[in-house]
Amino acid sequence: METKLTPIRFPADLLTELDKYIDDGNRSKFIIDATRKELYRLKQMRAIRNVAGIFNEQDYPEIKTSEDTSNWVRKIREESDARRRDLFGE
Repeated sequence: METKLTPIRFPADLLTELDKYIDDGNRSKFIIDATRKELYRLKQMRAIRNVAGIFNEQDYPEIKTSEDTSNWVRKIREESDARRRDLFGE
């Protein structure tokens, strides 16, 4: 993987605390891993915001309430299990 060196300014107290918990030579890996996790979280949040409101109750009455949703999921799972048994003789 290609890498690039970039100067990043950290508050001194944050670096001091980081060094208490991270062994020598592992600071970059820790920061890279933490950045990846946070970027993943931000991407998930953006995706959730982008699709918010795409379902409306009129189009999907089977998920109107949490009980309806549970029943709908249970029905789909039962249908899937029945299909698997038909196909594979389980």
